Amino acid sequence: MELNVSGHHVEVTDSLRNYIGTKLERLERHFDKITNMSVILSVEKQRQKAESTIHVSGGEIYADAEHDDLYAAIDLLADKLDRQLIKKKEKTKGHKHRVDVR
Repeated sequence: MELNVSGHHVEVTDSLRNYIGTKLERLERHFDKITNMSVILSVEKQRQKAESTIHVSGGEIYADAEHDDLYAAIDLLADKLDRQLIKKKEKTKGHKHRVDVR
């Protein structure tokens, strides 16, 4: 999985990049067909925002999260992406094993 981290009005430090990497590497446990992931961190007045787009086989998944603390926003983002990937995996699994009984 390729991870691109960029900042808008925020300097992306190595510790922030490592924190994002450790939080988002758990997503591969649920869905192993992730090809590319981009994360954009931004600051708007007092709100810290983290948004991400994940390219998977069969589409894209987008999520964003806001919080007063940037690390908390990253945690919320990881939880949202986790739920969406589990939902996508269950949808694809359901279509593959459908049996037509008559």
